[in-house]
Amino acid sequence: MKDRGIASIKIGDKELVIDAKLLTVLKRYISTEMTLEELARELGLNGWEEAYELVKKIPAWIMWTPFTMWEVTE
Repeated sequence: MKDRGIASIKIGDKELVIDAKLLTVLKRYISTEMTLEELARELGLNGWEEAYELVKKIPAWIMWTPFTMWEVTE
């Protein structure tokens, strides 16, 4: 099964696909003491400001819903 994103979000000049990898990092961010700088570094963003924009733009329900609910079989 190919891992697809469920949506995409534009942050600065980048477009991030909301996929299992991104959700894994975000779930670690919300459940640990990970800083915005660390989140930005892990996702390849340009500083904590872009990480903050990402956190603001992603709906909370997406971060708390298991990604397996979004998987689609071909």
